[in-house]
Amino acid sequence: MRVIDLSLDVGNDMPGVEITVAKRLEVEGWNATTLSLYSHSGTHMDAPRHFLPGGATLDQQDLSVCVGKATLVDLAPANPKQLIEVDDLGWLVDAIEPRARLLFRTDWHKRYGTPEYRDQLPRISLDLAKWLVQKEVAMIGVEPPSVADVNNARELTEVHQTLFRGNVLIVEGLANLDQITSSTVEFIALPLKIVEGDGSPVRAVAIET
Repeated sequence: MRVIDLSLDVGNDMPGVEITVAKRLEVEGWNATTLSLYSHSGTHMDAPRHFLPGGATLDQQDLSVCVGKATLVDLAPANPKQLIEVDDLGWLVDAIEPRARLLFRTDWHKRYGTPEYRDQLPRISLDLAKWLVQKEVAMIGVEPPSVADVNNARELTEVHQTLFRGNVLIVEGLANLDQITSSTVEFIALPLKIVEGDGSPVRAVAIET
């Protein structure tokens, strides 16, 4: 068994994160820190509440969707601002079955820490989002910090709402998909059980057997 960490490092250099000392071993007798985390920082999971009025929250998430077989969709290397369409999936178009989990490899995680990572991200087209819903896909995971252009409010809203209304779970900010050598893996990404949560950082891994 080979476990591949698909998560970005969480530290004070990550936008939306502040980690401070709460207790010190030398003073109080143990080490502890206080974590301040933006709910969509780093490698994270979106809940429908993120974009849908009255949408389901993280504490209501069906965890069976977060764990299971996932298929790698190799689109690497993606171009800046690339709009990913149905045809880009190639032979997988006819192979994807209901309840599938798809991991979109773009190698975009290599741009983490640069302005391009957020502002020029490759993204899921609205047509592809609708197609994923029609195919009854259960989950998609992407390397950019969002499935849609964060600088285009209309696109951002339409793509997220389309996926959420179609019960497609969204995981964003994945890393190291280039380390996966199999076409399918066991995928795990579990969020914190946040009451009324709209999103949460996750520790995402792929398991090759």
